[in-house]
Amino acid sequence: MTEDSKRFEAAARLRRRTVLTSATAAIMGGAIGVGPGPAQAAPPETYWFRNVEIGGGGFVPGIVFNEGQRDIVYARTDIGGAYRWSQWRARWEPMLDFVGPDQWGHTGVAALAADPVETSRVYAAVGTYTNFWDPRNGAILRSQDFGRTWETAELPFKLGGNMPGRGIGERLAVDPNRNRILYLAAPSGNGLWRSADYGASWAEVDSFPNPGDYVPEPDADPNSPGAQRIGLLWVVFDQSSGRRGETSRDIYVGVGDKENSVYRSTDAGATWERLPGQPTGFLPHRAVFDHVGGYLYMATTDGAGPNDGAAGDVWRFESASGEWTNVSPVPSSSEENAWGYSGLTIDRQNPGTLMVTTQVQWWPDCNIFRTTDGGATWTRAWDWGDGLNRSFRYTMDITEVPWLDWGLDPEPPETRPKLGWWMESMAIDPFDSDRMMYGTGATIYGSTDLTAWDSDDQITIRPMIRGLEETAVVELMSPPEGAPLFSGLGDLGGFRHERIDAIPAAMYPAPQMSPVTTLDYAELAPALILRVGRGDTYLAISTDGGENWTAGTAPEGSTGPGRNGAGAAISATGDRILFAPDGAPVGYSTDAGATWTASTGIPEGAHVESDRVDPATFYGWAQGEVYVSTDGGASFTRTATGLPTDNGDIKAVPGHEGELWICGGGSASGIWRSVDRGATFNRLDAAQDAFGIGFGKAAPGSDTPTVFTIATIDGTWGVFRSDDAGATWIRVNDDDHQYGSPSVIAGDPRVFGRYYLGTNGRGVIVADRL
Repeated sequence: MTEDSKRFEAAARLRRRTVLTSATAAIMGGAIGVGPGPAQAAPPETYWFRNVEIGGGGFVPGIVFNEGQRDIVYARTDIGGAYRWSQWRARWEPMLDFVGPDQWGHTGVAALAADPVETSRVYAAVGTYTNFWDPRNGAILRSQDFGRTWETAELPFKLGGNMPGRGIGERLAVDPNRNRILYLAAPSGNGLWRSADYGASWAEVDSFPNPGDYVPEPDADPNSPGAQRIGLLWVVFDQSSGRRGETSRDIYVGVGDKENSVYRSTDAGATWERLPGQPTGFLPHRAVFDHVGGYLYMATTDGAGPNDGAAGDVWRFESASGEWTNVSPVPSSSEENAWGYSGLTIDRQNPGTLMVTTQVQWWPDCNIFRTTDGGATWTRAWDWGDGLNRSFRYTMDITEVPWLDWGLDPEPPETRPKLGWWMESMAIDPFDSDRMMYGTGATIYGSTDLTAWDSDDQITIRPMIRGLEETAVVELMSPPEGAPLFSGLGDLGGFRHERIDAIPAAMYPAPQMSPVTTLDYAELAPALILRVGRGDTYLAISTDGGENWTAGTAPEGSTGPGRNGAGAAISATGDRILFAPDGAPVGYSTDAGATWTASTGIPEGAHVESDRVDPATFYGWAQGEVYVSTDGGASFTRTATGLPTDNGDIKAVPGHEGELWICGGGSASGIWRSVDRGATFNRLDAAQDAFGIGFGKAAPGSDTPTVFTIATIDGTWGVFRSDDAGATWIRVNDDDHQYGSPSVIAGDPRVFGRYYLGTNGRGVIVADRL
């Protein structure tokens, strides 16, 4: 499963949850069961929020330095929001954590723009999908305080922060002479848009002649991401064509059209022309303008990216003469060229110095090229030597994020860590020729000794990612002893987090899985841990608290790891495993997954869970019905109906035999509790809907574990905690900490009040009482 498809699948789940959030309140009157009486919502409690340190893990398609003030740097991610670099803390700070489930698409950032005049101003073009998965239109967010607070201008069309072509850009630009004017290059045939009031209002530029016709996959299903037009690509200004306070006259726009890809206005956007003599056959992914020399540079490739691109060129356009020159490090006509170019940047201190990346070059690695003479000659980050040997102008130091080697030590010419992949964003600091950053599919790398390259010395490349987290979280588990947290992630597989404030040394060892979809431990023997996911095997067992793992098998006919968070369960003593894989009946194993016997009485694809006290009891939940086994998963009996049907969770309570909670959507949406092994359930009336549930350490003086849920309670969406089995609820997040639409939650059994929140793109959040 590709990174794209995993994220698209996650977004589809979130879309359904968002629809349920707004729709379920109207149908709660028909819910069955006798509730314990109205729950009371207590005042919110003050919490401290921070990330569990992972160190990146996702695609960073945009890095923007403010050209008007030193050390103002922004980064955008495709599903995890946008960040501002803190120079004194040497880490990134998130700017869009306030986005809630009603606007979850705003966590996909399609473009960023930093104002070089009033340097506290920053803009973000937000919207995750241009197809049906995102029900809302895009928007332009504008801030006057470096992204600490924002105002919103809604757009009449969608934006695609996580669509094909998301590494192209930047689609949003501020006029460097008259900074109240901005342009937006829109996707999907929506043309060019302009604002004349600092992004507060927008209007289409009717005179712009070409909205772009390129479709990455023209024969695909019309609703698929690849069937959408990528539209317009970027906007750049020739700053020398105007004066401060006056509109820049010369504006260039890239277009998703392989025959007509660059247009220019020389009258401040009133009229436009296709640049004559321009190259054809490729898409211009990135462009920069040399204001001193009067040159437009473009990096082109033959696909939308970020996962395709097999050929391309770098071009220079001289604005004074109209002359085009192919300045490719390796031209597309060469037999060596098997890549497209992207990641283009210019050194503003020395405008003849540029760098460009190969966008996709899987073997043996991507490359970076550098010129100090405007593209006449280039040097490479690495080059071929004798045979399969390579020579390098860099060394890589991943001490800070050691898992970036993926636990691999390949044979030459491959190396670990890789220089990168999906390298579509590269930026040289406009105030410091030695500092450079570039984004990859897994992190941000950078250098602070860049000019050593020109003396044939090796530069040092390090991760510059601390604080920026961009993993899609599928599952979380916090056992009562050993490592405090285990994560199941969409792209990296996941981690055993020995410390939540330190980046882990490595991902889960073999057998590797991506994503990891279910984690469970034996409640009475917590060193026994079950890990389920997609890989060469679907299941693995650890007997030493997750340090080492042994691969198991899966029931015959299995095609996948089953339900996220509830595809498998291990008994309280660890002697039995229940597995509900995709494509095969539910089965149980008494030999750590070596062999399987089919269970009876439970439907295929059920959510499964183990009783946390009685090792013979397992539970199943499917289509609003509960099934119970008291013989170790061999046979099940249906015990209850009329419960939530989808998009939820099933959890048994640690230390309380026979206590089971279910939350979810459908006609019986909300939270339901059983204290008799699932024979009967009571609905907690305060919850209109809920999509995750977890248990943590009991409050002082109590033996009732705290309950955490992501829910709408008494009409308010949020993260809630109950210390009294759902009789009362306290909101334990706030409007500044909503994280899009999180769906995974786990309490910490060792720290009262602590919970872990899994997000779709912002990594894992840990929250503590203040």
